[in-house]
Amino acid sequence: MFRDFVGRRGDAGKQAPGTLRLVPPQPDPLPAQPVMHKPAGIDAALRARLDLKSSLHELLLSRLNLAVLDRVERSELKAEIGALVLDYLKAENRPMRAEDADQLTDELIDEVLGLGPLEPLLADPTVADVLVNSYRNVYVERNGVLERVPVQFRDERHLLRIIDKIVSRVGRRVDESQPWVDARLEDGSRVNAIIRPCAIDGPTLSIRKFSRDPLTLERLVERGVLSEQAKRVLHALVEARLNILISGGTGSGKTTMLNALSAFIDPRQRIVTIEDAAELQLKQEHVVRLETRPASIEGSAAVTQRDLVRNALRMRPDRIIVGEVRGAEAFDMLQAMNTGHDGSMTTIHANTARDALSRLEQMVAMMGGELPLSAVRQQVAAGINVVLQLARLSDGSRRVMSVSEITGMEGDVISMQDIYRFRQTGRTADGAVVGSFAATGIRPKFAERLEAAGMSFSGETFEEV
Repeated sequence: MFRDFVGRRGDAGKQAPGTLRLVPPQPDPLPAQPVMHKPAGIDAALRARLDLKSSLHELLLSRLNLAVLDRVERSELKAEIGALVLDYLKAENRPMRAEDADQLTDELIDEVLGLGPLEPLLADPTVADVLVNSYRNVYVERNGVLERVPVQFRDERHLLRIIDKIVSRVGRRVDESQPWVDARLEDGSRVNAIIRPCAIDGPTLSIRKFSRDPLTLERLVERGVLSEQAKRVLHALVEARLNILISGGTGSGKTTMLNALSAFIDPRQRIVTIEDAAELQLKQEHVVRLETRPASIEGSAAVTQRDLVRNALRMRPDRIIVGEVRGAEAFDMLQAMNTGHDGSMTTIHANTARDALSRLEQMVAMMGGELPLSAVRQQVAAGINVVLQLARLSDGSRRVMSVSEITGMEGDVISMQDIYRFRQTGRTADGAVVGSFAATGIRPKFAERLEAAGMSFSGETFEEV
């Protein structure tokens, strides 16, 4: 029973250590609240509700044994907190409908156990991104379209407390000396936060939600992201252990595609993943997940992606998957691809396949050595086999724009050819992009490698439609 976790009213001081308790109310349970400026732009009724919830939250924190909350069922906790809410409302002579009091109780539980106002948005399966622009403005993305939602934090301190709760859970920090941070939620959702002085209008929080039902290549075909023929080719590329670079802009679906492709990796192989904030959802059993670590408050002990890539080479990996290359680790990744770690994959921010190669060159240059540009391009041409270009179109839809093969070098230039390409042909009356994804008619050089690995294709696989 829940009473095993709480102190009975009137039993103050008699509770066993390590139990959840609501201690008896004291003559003045609520400390005097500091006078705060009431910011403009918040409805008076909403402000009154936020103030009420804040007062109840302070009272709750003063009377809960937080150390054992994770051992109490939510239903039992709700019953006890619900009683506290009703007692408080009665004492303050603030009548409230039963359904409103019940909702207030749920919100208080979210404040104590979860992320406060963000919890309903994180639980909504239609929401892909949650974007908090200061404590008063919250937006979500649904089906590729941004919309503002009627969610607010009480004030800037409230939002900062939620941000601190998120980043501290994964051993990270955010403060004036380090005003931005990448983190993740327990379910794998990607989080970025930036605060003052860099965020001029107040703390900003961006959450890319973890998909509880990861997209597969089959579902991407159903959504028109790529064709059935291209799906079979991508499947074969992974099985035949070609090195794949997934390129695209922000929110174009690079991580989703990386997850989908990883499903075809042989479960008998040892996979090492390297990420700034772990979010990949590989289903294989033999996976080693590595994550970077920021510098300590003294500015030392940072662990970068380059450190992890170099260490991964000593871990006997069959494949190395880097969530996203952003700097000098690109050189070590190319070295791995060129020294027996075939079938490795990574993502990169770029608007076209050609731009992706240029960015790789720039990242290798960040290493600071005297490596000539021609040598860098030789490494890229020898290491990367296929560039998969993604984009988020003007209507919010995500598409594979091209599947390009790197064929080698022509002089000092990396040569490549499109095997599949998306062609936009127009828009519908409601603004949806119309187009088709089809083969270009070029038979790729890697077809021979796929056939050598025991895979065969019908004649129309690479035929132009």
